[in-house]
Amino acid sequence: MSDRTLSPTARDDRPLVIAHRGASGYLPEHTQEAKALAYAMGADFLEQDVVASRDDVLIVSHDIHLDRVSDVAARFPNRRRDDGRFYVRDFDLAELKTLNIQERLNDDASGPAFPGRFPLGQGQFRIVTLAQEIELVQGLNRSTGRNVGIYPEIKAPAWHHQEGVDVAAMLLQMLAHYGYESKQDPVFVQCFDAQELKRLRQDLGCQLRLIQLVGENSWAESATDYDQMRTAQGLAKLARVADGIGPWIDQLYTLAEIDGQPVSSGLVRMAHDAGLQVHPYTFRADAFPQGFDSYNELVCWFVYELKIDGLFTDFTDLTLDILRSSR
Repeated sequence: MSDRTLSPTARDDRPLVIAHRGASGYLPEHTQEAKALAYAMGADFLEQDVVASRDDVLIVSHDIHLDRVSDVAARFPNRRRDDGRFYVRDFDLAELKTLNIQERLNDDASGPAFPGRFPLGQGQFRIVTLAQEIELVQGLNRSTGRNVGIYPEIKAPAWHHQEGVDVAAMLLQMLAHYGYESKQDPVFVQCFDAQELKRLRQDLGCQLRLIQLVGENSWAESATDYDQMRTAQGLAKLARVADGIGPWIDQLYTLAEIDGQPVSSGLVRMAHDAGLQVHPYTFRADAFPQGFDSYNELVCWFVYELKIDGLFTDFTDLTLDILRSSR
């Protein structure tokens, strides 16, 4: 048994490999099948996006909407809100469990976001509760002898507060129930909302490792000013609350004017100087960013040039293969 199987922090000096929504390059995201496959592929952590149902059950689903990842419009055509969207919060768990989960659609719902992945309309996949997913991971850890971690994200906390539910407090209570209470436990909690992350640490007494997700201000993920956060001063301030950052992959590099080669933006260095880990998202073998000609080149440049501490990937198997062969 290699030391990679012993714990998420004893990994032969390579970055953490975090399964982004499970093995989402191969199966519909956030399904139990996708998580089991990512576990079998050797992921160090499995990601859970956490939202609340109408009966206050924590659900694993990428965001607060259902229409891009399920057949909700066909099953409950009269349950859309005025904006035309279907919300997890408007359904009880029993109703959610009737939905078939599918590959994510693109923004205009005209087709799959990633056409080469699992076929639309094929297979039967169900929504998973956070409790179910934790029990799956812990059960597999017991039966395999591994210590794979979980990586929950609190989705849209301000919106949930407006809906009358405190997802952060519910999450901490559930994590404690399953034995996740300290920085030594195999869990990271992430959120785009800096105020909610601060609340977790200072008001709710969270002792777990916290990761500040970093987006672009134009995305309107929260009221957080990500431009200011990505400065040395912003990162130093953040380090009083968080243990690391989860930046968008494009924020970590630019392209040189002379030859178009990738050049560090300096964000990884500044974060490390502030004592923060860096876990960028998302590494995809079927959609790598400008400036890279292959998935191997993409992974190796971020790992060996920028020296990131972990990465979110849709392709756990390919990523681990690259890291093993490049040592």
